[in-house]
Amino acid sequence: MDDLSSDRLPVAVIGAGPVGLAAAAHLAERGVPFVVVEAGDAAATAVQAWSHIQLFSPWEFNTDPAARRLLVGAGWEEPDASALPTGGDLVKQYLQPLAEHPALASHIRYGAEVIAISRLGIDRLRTADRDSAPFVLRLANGEEVLARAVIDASGTWRQPNHVGANGLPAHGEQDAAAWINHGLPDVFGADRDQHVGRHTVVVGAGHSAANTLLALAELADSAPGTTITWAIRGADPAASFGGGSDDELPARGAIGSGLKMLVETGRVTLAPNFRTHAVRRLGDDPSHDQVELVSRGLDGTEQTLTADRIVAATGFRPDYRIVDELRLELDPIMSAPRALAPLIDPNQHSCGTVTPHGYRELAHPEPGYYTVGMKSYGRAPTFLMLTGYEQVRSIAAALAGDMEAAQSVELQLPETGVCSVTAGGEALALRLGLSKEQHEQLLHVTAKHLGTSATASDAVLSAATELGIDHTAALQLAAYAADMFDAPGASGC
Repeated sequence: MDDLSSDRLPVAVIGAGPVGLAAAAHLAERGVPFVVVEAGDAAATAVQAWSHIQLFSPWEFNTDPAARRLLVGAGWEEPDASALPTGGDLVKQYLQPLAEHPALASHIRYGAEVIAISRLGIDRLRTADRDSAPFVLRLANGEEVLARAVIDASGTWRQPNHVGANGLPAHGEQDAAAWINHGLPDVFGADRDQHVGRHTVVVGAGHSAANTLLALAELADSAPGTTITWAIRGADPAASFGGGSDDELPARGAIGSGLKMLVETGRVTLAPNFRTHAVRRLGDDPSHDQVELVSRGLDGTEQTLTADRIVAATGFRPDYRIVDELRLELDPIMSAPRALAPLIDPNQHSCGTVTPHGYRELAHPEPGYYTVGMKSYGRAPTFLMLTGYEQVRSIAAALAGDMEAAQSVELQLPETGVCSVTAGGEALALRLGLSKEQHEQLLHVTAKHLGTSATASDAVLSAATELGIDHTAALQLAAYAADMFDAPGASGC
């Protein structure tokens, strides 16, 4: 047992996504032996699934310091810190080079799905000698990997939340699975045919829903008959609009402002107080037939929506079944480590107001096991990659015995606060496929039309017509720039 419990055993990192690779980079930098076990056949398979999506945070918030140091030492050319990458950019320009770096590449095992974790020769009930017993990670192929500690960065991508408003699957949801997309469908690429000329109902009120609604609205401009309904549980969608021009992440504010415009102009039909209770198939062919969503209110009243396609932008949840033999202490509401839960509660925090935290808040009664990244946040949707990078920096320091560094947790997150409307407009223009020059021209020509227009939106539309810029893109810019133009109806009405 002495040999098995020694520091010669590696730290096992589960998942080769952004946070798992960052953990590996920190461990490598500190000379701590490690192995990364990744279920997919390449790094960042979850990110690749949403490669078409543009992040609302720029490069400076999406790369880890230790990873950057490794890459720069190998001649890596760092992307422009202020540019907004897509998921595909993140993989190609950062995560793939990181996974291929000599300090990491030989330590990553692909096609290694972890199906269970326990202690060597000890189940959850036994306490004696528990701390000194190695972890056992059982893989899907039956092989077992021994480790001195486990950093679980497996994420939540494989475990989407249900459409049902009460957290349970809606009645008939499984039977209607062929009509439902989870996450972020590629409406301009692989999933285009499912939405063109059809009615899509988007369920959910977070950034994933907003991204999908904006993309569908752009698709509708070029594809007649494409209609969109947005179903939310609440009565007021205001929380989904975010900080607008006051958001320190301009692109995040731009998403909310653009969504507000879509609702106010009727390009997206809002279905408030819609609590999905059932999904009924109205035929057998997902390529032609429809489904009906049924909402049941607290008073028993029902609403219905008929859809050709459902996008369940309802978030994700962690899967803790693989650690059933470990001693975890999870918050009963958030499904996050108990000490972390009050720091990330979405009822009190946005992703920019989370308190810095590290190995202490992420620890469990099972010494040496840490959940990090999206999985550490449980059911909370407020995670930023920068948070995960600081988590693994602290944990790697603790595992290396550098407790001073482990306890010194610092994190500067972008929150809703003062920022530049112009910069936000540029971020939104980039997302809409407009160049910086086109954005500047639009602002200049809009200013010329303000004196003769009833609203800022009218002025922007006149400018868009003059410049040959898409009207939906111009209206989204008008919604975001409302405070700057300071005119009646500037929100797009």
